[in-house]
Amino acid sequence: MERRSFLKTLGTGMGAVAVTSSFDAGTVGRVEAATRAVATQTPLAVAENEDYWREVQQAFTVSRRMINLNNGYCCPSPRIVTQKVVDYTWQQEEAPAYTLARLLPPFREPVRQSLARVFGCDAEEVALVRNASEAMETLLLGVDLESGDEVVTTTQDYGRMRTALDQRRRREGIEVKMFQIPTPAERNEDIIEGFKEAMTPKTKMILMSHQINLTGQILPVKQVADLARERGIPVMVDGAHSFAQFQFTLEDLGCDYFGTSLHKWLLAPKGTGMLYVKRDRIKDLWPLMAAPERMDDDIRKFEEIGTHSEAPYLATGEAITFHNAIGAERKEARLRFLKDRWARRLAELPNVRIHTSFDPQMSCAIGNVELVGTEPSAMADYFWDKHKIIVVAINHAEFRGLRVTPNLYTTLDEIDFFCDIFEHIAKNGLPKSA
Repeated sequence: MERRSFLKTLGTGMGAVAVTSSFDAGTVGRVEAATRAVATQTPLAVAENEDYWREVQQAFTVSRRMINLNNGYCCPSPRIVTQKVVDYTWQQEEAPAYTLARLLPPFREPVRQSLARVFGCDAEEVALVRNASEAMETLLLGVDLESGDEVVTTTQDYGRMRTALDQRRRREGIEVKMFQIPTPAERNEDIIEGFKEAMTPKTKMILMSHQINLTGQILPVKQVADLARERGIPVMVDGAHSFAQFQFTLEDLGCDYFGTSLHKWLLAPKGTGMLYVKRDRIKDLWPLMAAPERMDDDIRKFEEIGTHSEAPYLATGEAITFHNAIGAERKEARLRFLKDRWARRLAELPNVRIHTSFDPQMSCAIGNVELVGTEPSAMADYFWDKHKIIVVAINHAEFRGLRVTPNLYTTLDEIDFFCDIFEHIAKNGLPKSA
């Protein structure tokens, strides 16, 4: 569909500020009906079915006055999710001493159970938290470690997690051992061998990303977890990006701990996350905020954060419904299709490096591209200032480039327009004023 025609279709009804819940429910119903219509098609075939994805795109309220290719930071929610946040917020305001303190909290439990079904674990192993950082810092700061104990991770793991470990190093004298993985990694064996070589008798914990936020590299968690288990070493997995981006369950990981942000690829309300702790490890993990001794074995001790809004957590149920309406495999195939569309096109340019593997086991929605000889920050500024395209400049000690992350609402026209501008820069350079 032409960009101008698509903009016209999005304009219908968008002037109204208030959107009713019944209209939103109807939108989800349209997605479910469209999914039934493609039920006999393979996920790869559906990934290229633009009629289907136009129905999905209508479920979002994103603005087409800009092109958002930074969904790696935080993803827009479908309108039904946002509307439910509003609905629950109004309920809270009726009489917070009752509605916020007593009426709404029990309704967390169906959300907890739904998340557990998606992840493939026991609901009593799932805590609802505010983001991946809170989940992972609960883990990294909550495990008992002593001076001289060693934690193994990579140089590409998320900065805030490495900062948490560094604080423990400064405060308690633990040792943090980091090693470099290839960029991109094309063989799981290279990553597995890196973890194997880094482990020593002093290693008490492994921190690893399921998917590197900088490049989209997917790591072989199961193989590393199996290797660590042989040595009695627990594995903490930072799944900030992986959860609901591509299909997997706990069985595919075999890890002891897992943390993620639900406001990324699950498209849940902002400020929602999930913490998984293996049942037999809950008691020995300290919460970030103190909980009474009677809660030692209760996963809910990690939710003790004081007064807070229940609305985002409860509306997460709608995000799960939307995710299931599309289907995890179809969603994964579409996201990889969008990544491959821009990455394979730009890979043909002589002065471009793609820092993300094209192997479907190694990547999905997230990609990183470098135009050799051009500053990523200057490129990102130019894309926004001149074309209102949002991409992220990545300047890492081991590589640099632009991180590009489309989403389900992203159109092929938007992907192609981004590529047109990138190719123009590659051929002619950035304007001197950029």
